[in-house]
Order: sequence, then structure tokens, then C-alpha cells
Amino acid sequence: MQRRSAERLTRILDACADLLDEVGYDDLSTRAVAVRAGVPIGSVYRFFGNKREMADALARRNLERYTERVAERLKGQPGGADWRAALDAVLDEYLAMKRTAPGFSLVDFGNQIPVGARHGEPNHRVADRLTDLLSGHLPRDPDDDLRRTFLVAVETADTLVQLAFRVDPAGDERIIAEMRELLRAYLGRVLD
Repeated sequence: MQRRSAERLTRILDACADLLDEVGYDDLSTRAVAVRAGVPIGSVYRFFGNKREMADALARRNLERYTERVAERLKGQPGGADWRAALDAVLDEYLAMKRTAPGFSLVDFGNQIPVGARHGEPNHRVADRLTDLLSGHLPRDPDDDLRRTFLVAVETADTLVQLAFRVDPAGDERIIAEMRELLRAYLGRVLD
């Protein structure tokens, strides 16, 4: 029973992600998600009260998948390895999801729903998750100062990635290169 419920939830979130890419957030409806997922509308409402809750759940799932992808990339790097390589893994996986994961360009980790709204809470979650995930690859222990530094880095990267994808739907590589340089310089003052 739990496995079927989890599979149904996955189908609902997958349908939500696909429809976000196709119709956008404003035209997304729980009914359309139910039809696309092949489930009764009541199943959607069993999990979510409205489309906002569904988009929030998709954002949380995106963060989990992102964290798993980064952790997998970092697995091949020895602890204490160059933090720059870890930073590249963090950025590369985010950009890969931005380009390929359904619905990610609108929802990512929850910052943009409703579209255009910028909320700080998701970036706090991302910064905390990255601080913990990268702690074995950093030359210092995570503390409040490091968490604040990572929050500033995440906020900066978020803004610059948004700019890169506004300039070019595939992500302007020159802006992305500038972002990497900026983040390396900013983090280098704390991590070198």
C-alpha cells in the first residue's frame, strides 16, 4: 500500500514538473496534473491542497535529487580535496538540472513560485545543505560564519544563474564563467 502511494506521489510530481514546462505555473491546474499522472483528482488532493503545495513538494524533491547528485559527484573526491573541485560539482549539477530536469527552470528549490517572487527560505535550506554536504571537502569546520558565507554564495549564484538563463535560454556561458570566478574569489578569502 505504501509503495503504491509513493509511486502515485511520484507520478503526480512528475506530471506537475512536465506541465510546468509546457504551460507554466499560472496555467497549471490540479485537474491537468491528475489527468497527466493518470490518477483520480482525489488522489492529487489527498497529497496536496492546491497547486502551490504541489510546486513546493516538487521543489523539495528537486533539492533532495540535487543533493544526491552532488553527493555522488563528491564521492569520488577524497575528503579535504580542493574545495574548488567541490564547488565545480555543486555548480555543474545545478546547471545540469536547470537545463534538463522537468519543471526545474520554474521551481528549482522553491524560490520562484509564484513566478518572479523571490523568497529567502529555500536559499537558506540550500546553503545549509551544501555546508553540511561539503564539510568533508573544506579546510575548516562548518560554523555560523561559514554558513553565512555559503548563504551569500548561494544567493549570489542564484541571481547570476537567473541572469544567465534570461540572457540565453540554455544559460549564457560567459555569465556562468563570470559567476564561477566571482564565487571562487569570494569563497577563497574564507577557504584558502
